[in-house]
Amino acid sequence: MERISIEQAIRELGKTVRVAGYVHEFRNLGKIKFILLRDQTGIVQVITRDDIELNREDVIDVIGDSVKSDIAKAGVEIKAKRIEIISRVRRKIPVDPAGYVPTDFDTRLKYRFLDLRKAEVRRIFEIKSKIINSYRNSLLKRGFVEIHPSLIIGAASEGGAEVFPVDYFERKAYLAQSPQLYKQMAVIGGLERVFITLPIYRAEKHNTIYHLNEAISLDVEMGFIDDHRDVMRILKTVVLEMLDSVKDMVNIDVGDIKIYSYEEIVKLLNENNVHINIGEDLSKEHERKIYEILGEELYFIEKFPTKIRAFYTMPDDDIYSRSFDLFFRGLEIASGAQRIHDVDMLERALIDRGLKLEDFDFYLEAFRYGVPKHGGFGMGLERFVMQLLRLNNIREAMLFPRDRTRLIP
Repeated sequence: MERISIEQAIRELGKTVRVAGYVHEFRNLGKIKFILLRDQTGIVQVITRDDIELNREDVIDVIGDSVKSDIAKAGVEIKAKRIEIISRVRRKIPVDPAGYVPTDFDTRLKYRFLDLRKAEVRRIFEIKSKIINSYRNSLLKRGFVEIHPSLIIGAASEGGAEVFPVDYFERKAYLAQSPQLYKQMAVIGGLERVFITLPIYRAEKHNTIYHLNEAISLDVEMGFIDDHRDVMRILKTVVLEMLDSVKDMVNIDVGDIKIYSYEEIVKLLNENNVHINIGEDLSKEHERKIYEILGEELYFIEKFPTKIRAFYTMPDDDIYSRSFDLFFRGLEIASGAQRIHDVDMLERALIDRGLKLEDFDFYLEAFRYGVPKHGGFGMGLERFVMQLLRLNNIREAMLFPRDRTRLIP
């Protein structure tokens, strides 16, 4: 007999069903035993007269009749005909899936496989799965192609030092901190619209609730644009469709996504007694204050000073660039821009940042054979999920998070 989910078994009233899962609770009342059986889809009460003893989290397989019940929470219970014990718990459980005993966050992450047995934790990753699939489908139907550039690179993609070195035979290599240079090269090569869903690695010694050293980046690059606003329109569409894909699981109404200039934001902050000079980047304190002032769930800030953006960002004038960030409840979740497409301008930008042209030869070479105007963005999946679900720590949104101190499990 084929095993079905508990959710399905509850609907199969009057039929013999086979279910399997974890013992959520066990009560021995002598001649009759009550078992709360749990799987990914729900909990059902099982009744048996067998001479059996079970512990919470033992794994069992049950065949029985699905019948109406005035006592069981689901209104249905299973009268067992046969119970097979698949596996017994061998040790005291360090994380209580039933939630009766509170567990500190570090212990939860150490025993993540037990933490996942909680419905509220599984829900995070079910929502995350829906979001990433919506992102992918939204772009595919608009003519984008998914690409998979290498995660092992020969030069730091952002030109910084915060990269993880890798032994690559007799050569120096790094884990990719961004697919930026490669997605640009793909567009230059004729794949006019591309997207990526890959991990990125940042060797930043942060220990905050917002940072991970490994995260999933949702990247887009597109050619033949007029300016950064074309990229912003795509990002807005994709984000709204991502939110729509989980509307049955998360209640959120973002309305329109407004656009503010960096200059407007600096003026707004100073008017609200938060001092910031033109040319300074926005701090976390600034971001929180902007959210407090605007009161909007999602908003864009565009045209940041060129000097605080990546070297490949297209200037708009002598001070500002054709760049933007997208904020979700006061936290930056995406960043993008129109890119420099002129090789001479690109070389000057590298030199101005103190970077060596020879480290970027492979990248610069692509700009010597005709380059369309192009731009793109990168969005942090875990940040998106964190803000959507109002999680207290970004590590909640990563199955097995990597931070400054955590390398296992």
